[in-house]
Amino acid sequence: MSARFTFRNSIAAMLAAPALVGAGTAYAACTGPGAPANTETKCLTAVQIPGAALRSYDISWVNPHRAEYYLADRSNAAIDIIDTHNRTFKRFLGKGLFVGVKLNNAGQPNEAVNNDVSGPDGVVTHGRWLYAGDGDSTLKVFDLDGPDALAQLPLSTGGATRVDEMALTADGELLLTVNNAEDPPFANLFAANGDRNHSSVREITKITIDIGADIPAIEQPTWDPKTERFYVSVPVVGGNPAGCISRADPKATPPKVVTCDGGLLVIDPTNVTTGSMALGAFDATKNMGLVKLSECGPNGATVGPHDNLMLGCTQANNPANRSTLVINATTKHFSHVNGIVGSDEGWFNKGDGRYYTGSNRNCAPAGCPAQAAVLGVIDGTSVLIETIPQSSGSHSVAADSKRNLIFVPQSAPTATVGNGGDTTAVGAGICGGTNGCIGVFVHNVDHDRDDHDRDDRDRDDHDH
Repeated sequence: MSARFTFRNSIAAMLAAPALVGAGTAYAACTGPGAPANTETKCLTAVQIPGAALRSYDISWVNPHRAEYYLADRSNAAIDIIDTHNRTFKRFLGKGLFVGVKLNNAGQPNEAVNNDVSGPDGVVTHGRWLYAGDGDSTLKVFDLDGPDALAQLPLSTGGATRVDEMALTADGELLLTVNNAEDPPFANLFAANGDRNHSSVREITKITIDIGADIPAIEQPTWDPKTERFYVSVPVVGGNPAGCISRADPKATPPKVVTCDGGLLVIDPTNVTTGSMALGAFDATKNMGLVKLSECGPNGATVGPHDNLMLGCTQANNPANRSTLVINATTKHFSHVNGIVGSDEGWFNKGDGRYYTGSNRNCAPAGCPAQAAVLGVIDGTSVLIETIPQSSGSHSVAADSKRNLIFVPQSAPTATVGNGGDTTAVGAGICGGTNGCIGVFVHNVDHDRDDHDRDDRDRDDHDH
């Protein structure tokens, strides 16, 4: 795969960030390092979330046709729904039905959140149906057009830890979920609801990886409509390369760090067996199995232009990672995007042809291995455009392609929530407060259109 390099000029006029009023309080949002004046992607406003301050959250999703953004909010044990047209909080979905925040040692002071058993975690939607993973290894299904209740009983995936990332086929008929914290980890393929007005979700098969080597975890899947395959990030593949270390051991002398690279699991849903199945090494004739990667231990995965996949390599999986990888789904040719690393969730925005990354473990300004959280902006030719500071721990991102709005959750400060909170002042500046928020960023693709013009276009999209 080849990359085309171009020069760009920054947007001449910076969009003003309007004050957001909620619960009787005015928030002076979009100030400080998270709202730089010299980037093409501008901080527009902040959406405040009622209830508990944002200490722990996971993946997010946007349905531009419904003008809705969804966040798996563990702090409030619910799915937060934001109106992307008006940039306002809309409602909680399933509040109290998820397990919420679970601590490593409950009752002990300043304990860390145990992500492996907290929830909600993964979230995706198609039409009226929302699918969310929970920390008790269950899949929960909601009807967005119905009452705030479960569409059906929770579906167990057969584990003891969270149902994490997930992906849907373009028609919404098949859903792939991942239990990343099981040992060994596994995925489940479900028949989903598509465009039907009733729920009939059922499990088709459980999928594991068997290549005769250690696979400590699997991460974010994505669906590619061109090859009609699911692609799943595999953070670490034992034996890749030969003799590498697949699991860290800080207590060893000297301490052991991971030196193995990761992989990309390719799943053909038409070539699976019911009940359970194990996938082995990559089979080029079937375009199925585990592809070994080079210099990348990925978490995030998203499909971009030209049948390319962007994978969020991260130091959390392999401390030597220093870049992001773009790989072609058909040829498996790849290139690295330098200057950005440590992405958990990635999102390709069809509205402006750019990738956005929730990079909570990017190299800090002083350099790696020190880490800092940023919103990464990469163009469709795999060239890094810019990075924008975010609250420490900000690892989730999703974009509304109709409005070219990018949504990034911001953690509340440690002074507010304790362990797991923002250790910088960046999030409070973006939010205009200390409870955390959803930072809303905008990329104005038409230099002659002001904010009012974009609102008019949004109104047309929403009304029709």
